[in-house]
Amino acid sequence: MTPSVRILGIETSCDETAAAVVEDGRILRSNVVASQEQLHARYGGIVPELASRQHIRLILPVIDEALRRAGVDWAGISAIAVTFGPGLAGSLLVGLNAAKALAFARGLPLVGINHLEGHVYANWVEVDGSPEPQLPLLCLIVSGAHSDLTLMVDHGKFRRIGRTRDDAAGEAFDKVARLLGLGFPGGPAIQRAAERGNPEAYPLPRAELKDSWDFSFSGLKTATLRLVERLRRDGPLTEQQVADIAASFQEAVVDMLVAKTVAAARAFGVPQVALAGGVAANRRLRERLRAECPVPVVYPPPFLCTDNGAMIAAAGYFRFRAGDRAGFDLDVVSNLKLE
Repeated sequence: MTPSVRILGIETSCDETAAAVVEDGRILRSNVVASQEQLHARYGGIVPELASRQHIRLILPVIDEALRRAGVDWAGISAIAVTFGPGLAGSLLVGLNAAKALAFARGLPLVGINHLEGHVYANWVEVDGSPEPQLPLLCLIVSGAHSDLTLMVDHGKFRRIGRTRDDAAGEAFDKVARLLGLGFPGGPAIQRAAERGNPEAYPLPRAELKDSWDFSFSGLKTATLRLVERLRRDGPLTEQQVADIAASFQEAVVDMLVAKTVAAARAFGVPQVALAGGVAANRRLRERLRAECPVPVVYPPPFLCTDNGAMIAAAGYFRFRAGDRAGFDLDVVSNLKLE
């Protein structure tokens, strides 16, 4: 019998300090995430210096807890996978340097992982008997900094066909949530408010960008700002107005994401579509994509959509199996692309 391959995944690209152990690329043995959400909420967004300092405090306890929960010691770990980009440079450095030091001290292979690739591989982590995704795969990666349509031709082989030309979907959610006084992070806050609202209350624009698989959300964000300014001339927004604006904004974002993804799925003839990234946790996006896509749609449970170590460990397994190894000169690449 082939021995199990257990990968320790480390993720510190933004404001979550995360580590996990995944076995054979699919079996989740542990998943520990220390969130900084409350720390940054008072500022309405991520403060990079505060994030990196908090990572320094938390990284080793989080790794120790991931090993403890997995019931393994260092002898049971086959390799260490770590995010080296994209993300905040200071945050990335904490996780990468910790991974390098541990790999050197324990004599373990080091595998560098693209954060966006990790989000895609969250779909490989088995939860409640979920099947392994089929390749080739069309991936819609939507997060605070990215809105990409990417073809995953095979393990480790990606081709980006569309991207955002301005704000990412998650960034637009954060800015509109702040505009409406809903707090941070914006995606969950907008979703909660939208549940009480009418998505047809306000006719907000959708950028089509014909003859392209790209997205654009800046016009929608500006139109929402102008709408709020106009309504506030008559006094503070009511709770119902806030809910209706949130619902109308969310529906516009979902319309654009779904329209491009459905058209691309038909054009490229893929057997499946995979959602990935923090915005993939949005219930309305999941519902619409599953209802309208011509092929099956897969997505991780919400706890694997946001940044976590399990997705890095899963991606690390397939890279490790293919023979990929990183040297100790591996450096962070804050603007790393997946293509």
